[in-house]
Amino acid sequence: MKKVSMYTLSTCPWCFKTKKFFSERDIPFTFVDYDTAEEDTQKRIIREVDAAGATGFPVVNIGGKIIVGYKPQQYLSALGI
Repeated sequence: MKKVSMYTLSTCPWCFKTKKFFSERDIPFTFVDYDTAEEDTQKRIIREVDAAGATGFPVVNIGGKIIVGYKPQQYLSALGI
């Protein structure tokens, strides 16, 4: 299975839905809540998000493919499901 990681916000309803989507399907993922991260981590996240052209949260990385926002069909497609 492809590696799934994401940047989220601790108060974002779409971020909650995204985490729930992967959890309900038993798809392992890692995440970092941008707003609760250390300053150095926040700076790194901003560089990565800017480089990917992302303009909001969640930012989901599935095997190197970046998907911005809550987009279940795109997640499944990127996972090959």
